Amino acid sequence: MSLNKKMVFLDDLKLLIKFNVLVANILPVIAGYVLALYITDSKFIDSWLLFLFVLFGSTFVMAGALIINNWYDIDIDCVMDRTKARPTVTGNFKKKSVLILGIMTTVLGFILLIAVNWETTVYAFIGWFTYVVLYTMWSKRKFTLNTIIGSISGAVTPLIGWATIDSAVHIIPMTIFLLLFIWQVPHTFSIAMKRYDEYHAAGVPMLPVVHGFEVTKRQMMIYITCLLPLPFLLAQLGTIFIIIATVLNVGWIILALLGFRVKDDLKWAQWNFLYSVNYLVIIFLLLMFVTLPIFHY
Repeated sequence: MSLNKKMVFLDDLKLLIKFNVLVANILPVIAGYVLALYITDSKFIDSWLLFLFVLFGSTFVMAGALIINNWYDIDIDCVMDRTKARPTVTGNFKKKSVLILGIMTTVLGFILLIAVNWETTVYAFIGWFTYVVLYTMWSKRKFTLNTIIGSISGAVTPLIGWATIDSAVHIIPMTIFLLLFIWQVPHTFSIAMKRYDEYHAAGVPMLPVVHGFEVTKRQMMIYITCLLPLPFLLAQLGTIFIIIATVLNVGWIILALLGFRVKDDLKWAQWNFLYSVNYLVIIFLLLMFVTLPIFHY
């Protein structure tokens, strides 16, 4: 295989597993694990092998779900400009091969997670089932609630990481679950506004397509405001986290309010998209940094 063909193959593979989405979902798994170490006063040396199993296991399960999503959504991806380069659309990967790869990757991931414990496996299954069956195959093409349903799959990721060390039935991982669940709604709505024409052409009933931008803005405002009390439920992580997270929440509320006055809705949607991405990165890096000793002197 020539170097050029290898590069094309790697690019296609990244598109098939939605590499950026995959990485964004791995970060909360790591954060959940690190926080569990900190809260339970555990040592990494005692669970490093389990960490590797849960990291690779959850990555394979997520990749499997994303691959199956690509396999199922070929008809939609052919219409939308942002997805036309996917190998399932270009034909670089055969449809049957994509399905087999998705199933094999999923199974391998669950085998690795079962080796950790049943709780990590259950949370991963909830995420996989919600994304593949309830979102991709059922609600995405039928209901505007598809965004809410799909948000569950991304929100369980910190529970997977935490359950490697201890039961995730704990205020911290459950609050982070809520944060991720709520965050995904305005984040996804901003994308749906930006890609209004594409979703409309593909017949995907996203909220802006069905009910318009004004209703979408109001919904975004509600969800963003719901983020405001969550940092205070994470008081165990210290004052620094509460202050920075609250500042980020207030900043997003202000941006949401500006949406009712702007003339260019698409530009405002882009601002929200960028803010939401940076918000999540900062929050999860902060969740891990607050476990460092320097924050507790």
